[in-house]
Amino acid sequence: MKVFKFGGASVKDADGIKNVYDVLEKVGHEDVLLVISAMGKTTNAFEAVIKNYFDKSPELQASVQEVKKYHNQILMDLFEDENNAVFGAINAIFADLESFLQHNKSPNYNFVYDQVVSLGEVLSTTVVSHYFNARGLTNQWIDVREYIKTDNTYRDAIVDWEQTQQNIKNIKTKNLNITQGFLGSDENGFTTTLGREGSDYTAAIFAYCLNAENVTIWKDVPGVMNADPRYFENAILLNQISYREAIELAFYGATVIHPKTLQPLQKKEIPLYVKSFINPLLPGTKVSKGADLESQASCFIVKKDQLLLSLSSLDFSFIMEENISEIFLLLHKYKIKVTLIQNTAISFSVCVEDKFGNFPELKSILSKKFQVTYNENVSLYTIRHFTETSADAVAQGKEVLVKQISRETLQIVTKETK
Repeated sequence: MKVFKFGGASVKDADGIKNVYDVLEKVGHEDVLLVISAMGKTTNAFEAVIKNYFDKSPELQASVQEVKKYHNQILMDLFEDENNAVFGAINAIFADLESFLQHNKSPNYNFVYDQVVSLGEVLSTTVVSHYFNARGLTNQWIDVREYIKTDNTYRDAIVDWEQTQQNIKNIKTKNLNITQGFLGSDENGFTTTLGREGSDYTAAIFAYCLNAENVTIWKDVPGVMNADPRYFENAILLNQISYREAIELAFYGATVIHPKTLQPLQKKEIPLYVKSFINPLLPGTKVSKGADLESQASCFIVKKDQLLLSLSSLDFSFIMEENISEIFLLLHKYKIKVTLIQNTAISFSVCVEDKFGNFPELKSILSKKFQVTYNENVSLYTIRHFTETSADAVAQGKEVLVKQISRETLQIVTKETK
């Protein structure tokens, strides 16, 4: 069997959903499991709902209605028969949302986040499943939360692999199955999420548990490029990437492949393809055992909105292993991801990503023991297989705050200059 993953851009409107149907008609849909993300910017829209909920904003109902209006427009564009069961199914999902917002007692933001944002994937897969059935493409809608079990680390849940494998092995793979990306559930049945962009990881989990032939991630680009075309000119397609190289690129922040996606696939040597849903018959990029890169080229990655944090001892004593250990325990506690490390005898610097907004609290604690300085809104550029020319091109016109070189990788932290 094969696992296909379609992201939010592929199902952002009625035309997108029709195109997914056309893709399956072209490439085949027998023994396929589809993993589908929320439509378009639905996750962002639900984040606005959550903000209004916690702020007790009078805009709460309007933000809910905005999401409902968006999905209802897609329904009207897809279904001529207003009596199709999909309309009732979508209304029921929004009724569940209203009920949760009225009766929830938990003050835990991350818990509420997962219960609300997860509905984006439930909505998208419900619409796609009904549309396919209306077009004669029989399929089975399955609730991923019944299969992928996790702990209760809301917004970044850890998979219980043993229980998940037991559950997934019961899926009838001869069917065309449609399920949600990004989601799981804890032992109490509450919805959890696997981290932003976790739908790729969902596809890998199913592939691993079902011993899939391959996984294909369908995107609006022809495959994996050596650079993000939004930030770099003359980006080229990479035809082949080894698992090791792809994991390196993902670790440094390449957004085409989710960092956690590759590890389960590599364990069973399941090939991963990244292909275009606009031109589905093109070969795309294959990630598998083999050559590190084809074509050979420098690979450029940029992570914006980073924070460069520098700590120095108050009494000019060395920053040693016990200090660094304490710092990393705090970074872990406050869920602040480290993207670069550099230290000297009496100072320690890290480039970090504060996606949960916990830095002010961390800074307050660190200030009791260290002198703390930091730069906000910096950019971290990583060049794999760098050359002198490529390094100079990236640094041009920028103030370089940190530069670090290893055998194959150059990283610089920069502040844009006007």
